[in-house]
Amino acid sequence: MGWIAIGILAVVAICLALSTWVIKPAKAAALDDSYAAEDYFAAGEYQTALEGDGSSLGFRDIIDQYGAKAGKAVYMYAGVSELQLKNYEDAIKYLKKYKGKDDILAARALSCLGDAYCGTGDYNAALAAYNKAIKKADNQFAAAYMLKAGITCEELGDNAKAVQYYEAIKDKYPQSLEAYDIDKYIARINLQ
Repeated sequence: MGWIAIGILAVVAICLALSTWVIKPAKAAALDDSYAAEDYFAAGEYQTALEGDGSSLGFRDIIDQYGAKAGKAVYMYAGVSELQLKNYEDAIKYLKKYKGKDDILAARALSCLGDAYCGTGDYNAALAAYNKAIKKADNQFAAAYMLKAGITCEELGDNAKAVQYYEAIKDKYPQSLEAYDIDKYIARINLQ
């Protein structure tokens, strides 16, 4: 019985030591390394944000070195940077790994994922991503995702479904920016 207790204590001690001397310092280093990349991202310098500037790491290297220890947001930053650079496959790869708990950011990541799928021409996958974004964000941001879903439906040749999205914007989010011009989208389809 005594050896079992000693074994359990040893395992607990090893876990605490790993947490204290390995995991926490790695997380802190990852956060420190990501500040410069975040600044480049905010300035719209997406290539430098991804690759670094020679003296600081970019998001790609941060992900390679630290992985999930760098935090979930690093996948969002990398994915959006790749999307802005029209590297759609890489954007999809990073955005799929983003698993944030904040519904607004999670919806935004899903919308960006949809944009990346549109960039590859996979409109069915794009529509699925937009629908997930709509479900995550039941707020004014959902109108933008509904508009993207409607446009994607038009690309797929499903004008009736597109009108449903446009009408939903009009009904659910009449004060949104998207609602101001939504009648143009509906009229354009009705004229076809």
